[in-house]
Formats: sequence, structure tokens, C-alpha cells
Amino acid sequence: MRGQHCRLGSLYPDLTVSNNTLKQDTLTMQHSSHETNIEDRLDSILTTRRNFLFNTGKITLLASLGMFGAGCEAVNQGLLDRGLMPVVLEDLQAAGLPKPDMLVHSQSPFNGEFAPHLLNDDVTPTDKHFVRNNSGVPERAINQDLNGWKLVIDGEVHKKLALSMEDLQQFPQVTMEVVLECAGNGRSLFMPEVSGTPWQRGAVACSEWTGVRLRDVLQAADIKPSAVYTGNYGEDIPNDGSEQFSRGIPIEKAMDEHTLIALKMNGEVLPDAHGFPARLIVPGWIGSAMQKWLNRIWVRDKVHDSEKMSGYSYRIPKYPIEPGNNPPIEDMQIATAWRVKSLITQPQPSLEFSVGIPISVRGHAWAGENRIEKVLVSTDFGIKWQETVLMPPSNRYAWSHWGTELTFANKGYYEIWARAYDDEGNTQPFIQPWNPKGYLGNVIHRVPVIITT
Repeated sequence: MRGQHCRLGSLYPDLTVSNNTLKQDTLTMQHSSHETNIEDRLDSILTTRRNFLFNTGKITLLASLGMFGAGCEAVNQGLLDRGLMPVVLEDLQAAGLPKPDMLVHSQSPFNGEFAPHLLNDDVTPTDKHFVRNNSGVPERAINQDLNGWKLVIDGEVHKKLALSMEDLQQFPQVTMEVVLECAGNGRSLFMPEVSGTPWQRGAVACSEWTGVRLRDVLQAADIKPSAVYTGNYGEDIPNDGSEQFSRGIPIEKAMDEHTLIALKMNGEVLPDAHGFPARLIVPGWIGSAMQKWLNRIWVRDKVHDSEKMSGYSYRIPKYPIEPGNNPPIEDMQIATAWRVKSLITQPQPSLEFSVGIPISVRGHAWAGENRIEKVLVSTDFGIKWQETVLMPPSNRYAWSHWGTELTFANKGYYEIWARAYDDEGNTQPFIQPWNPKGYLGNVIHRVPVIITT
């Protein structure tokens, strides 16, 4: 970059970055292993500067750090002057990622969540819905292009279908709120640590979905008595030659009246990052069952056996195991419904409050295939509990809202604990039961607060 100047100021007049910060970031990159690929090498900068990059543009900062071997002039003339950007960043920016205030865990594939206090809405807005990808966002989704798209229903059916969007819209439309949660939400809370995206608590949302019942479509295809499972596929093709991400659900769940082929999210056409033009919504079950960018449903006469249905992928032990141990694969079972769980969305962690002043405490609770019975809170580390006001969900498989007021008589450090119970008597554990991949985490939520005089 000697003797060259990238046009940061002219392109982004509000851009201010200290020389020391740029120098430190550059030194960090210079000491990176030369064997690491470009996406991994960029990630150390992107991880800590996400909000800045979102507001000012990635390409200009990376150029200023000397990340392009061809130099700034090549960046200016070859990319910026042509309105282009490096392909390694193209999909994310085109898909509107990352979203503001998002905690991003990885750029490729893109995975990001929101802090619980940002999830206080009764219905999660699209811009606060977490994003979980296994590959890049398909070009069709980015361009919102329906040209040539069909949803194929084949396999154990008497009538193979290839449905256009217009065809799908002829089926009865259904709108419902549904909790959608990544199977690994809470993975960072497992001890000992497990591998995988270190989700905290924010890979969950409850948005409004509109679409058609999957059972109506399967009935139109006239499924055979031999149908046992679906194998679901989308248009997100891995660029590394690995097997395409595909999962399935039992035919009984596919025929449930609440299982949808969603075409809209919060009243709008599905956004690119959330599955345009169609995705599955499988209420109560883990998010990986809810295939995005859907283009094929393969009705099978056996349990779907894709890579992500096998081994330890989205599977949990059939019995409690000692933390750190991996049971034999034959002792693993497919993860399906979520367990009872709650989230504190107010107050934000580590805020200060005064003695004797009521504090509004609020949150959500959900329970997979079961229903929330009650939510209790504690301020003395679980010695005593008090019941909250529980508001019923807007429909089955939406989350329940709960709330209460707490007043503290003495100053000091406190924790607000929330613990949900379902209608089957299940409740959240104090310590997270362990499994090899960190799935279905539902340990109680604890929020620290400081009480002052």
C-alpha cells in the first residue's frame, strides 16, 4: 500500500478510524498464518468491528488495512469504480447481513443472534430474527427471483408435483406465530465446552409466518401408504463440494395441521436470509427441521438418511451421559421437539437500580410440543420463588409472555432467575445436562443486577 491511497474519505465522509486501531488490526493480520483462507483471515477483524463495518462498508476498511495483494489502485479501479466488491463479502452485503446490533459468530456461512434484551417484542420483528445458515444465501433469494423456481414433491407419491408460486398460492393460506430456535441455542453454556457455533441465548425468535399447510400439498400429491419420512432440500448449495444440507421429518409431523410451507414472514414476502421463496415451518421442533430456500420434498419409505440426519448431527443420547463422553452412535437419537425454556428480556443484564424502586421484569417461555404451565422467578439464587403473571400464547406454538415487578430492600449484587414449567411437569435445570454437540440447551436464565442506595 506504500504510495497508494484508497478513497475512504471521499466515499464515506463520516468515516473515522484511529491510526493506532488500523495499525493494530494490520499487525494482527500480518501475523496470521499464511495457510489460513481469506475468509478466516478476515474474520478476526470482522468479529470485533461488525457495527462499524455495517455502517461504513466492509470493502473500504479492508482496503485501508492492506488486505488486497493487488493494491489500493486495483481496488479503486477494478472494484469500487465498477460498483463491485470482493466475492467473499458479496452474498452477505447483498442479503442485508449482518443486521444492526447483531452478534455475529461467523461470516461464511453467516450465523448471528441478538441479545435477549433486544428480543422483548411479543412478535419478533424480521430485523431482530437470528440467522442460521449452513451455506451461502442463494442468488435467487438475493435477487428475489421466481423465474424457473418450482417446488417438487416426489418419491412415495402417486402424483409427482412441480409447483410454481402461483400453484402454491391456490392452497388455503394459514397465518400463525411460531417459535423458531436453533438446535444449538445455548451451546456456549455447556460445560465442558462442545464444538460448534457458540450460540448464547439469542438464536430464538417468534415471528408471524404465512403459508400453506404441508399436508394439503402432500395430499395433492396423493402420498402412498408406504410414506414414512420426508427428505427436504433447498437451493443453498455448498461451495466446498460437501453434501448439500438436508433434513427431514416423520410423515406424522408433516401431516400435522400446524406444519407449513411458509411464503411470508411478518406479512412480507420471505426475506432472502430467511428462505425466499419458500421454507418449512415445523412448529415446536428444532430449527434445522425448517428447511430454507425449499425446492424439493422427497417422500421416503424410511427415515431420511442424509449426512445431517446421521452420526452425531442433530442427534442426542438416548440416556443421560457423563459430561465429556461420547456414547456409541447407535445410542444416539434424532433431536425433534424443544424442551421447556424461558428467556428474560427485561431488564438488560448488569443495570443499576435503587433500593425500594419496583423493577419491571419480563420475558417469554415456550415448551416444544407441550404448553407452558407457569414461570417462576427468584432473586436469592433459587432459595425462594414467586410466580409471575403468565399471558397465554396467541396460538399454539407461539411463545407465552410473562411478567412481574420486583423490589429490592437492600443494596448489593443480585441475580434474577427465571424458571419455566410445562403442562407435563417438566422444568428447566439449574445445571445444563450435557450432550456431545450442545443441543437443546434449556438451563435457567440468570440476569445480574446491581442495587444501589
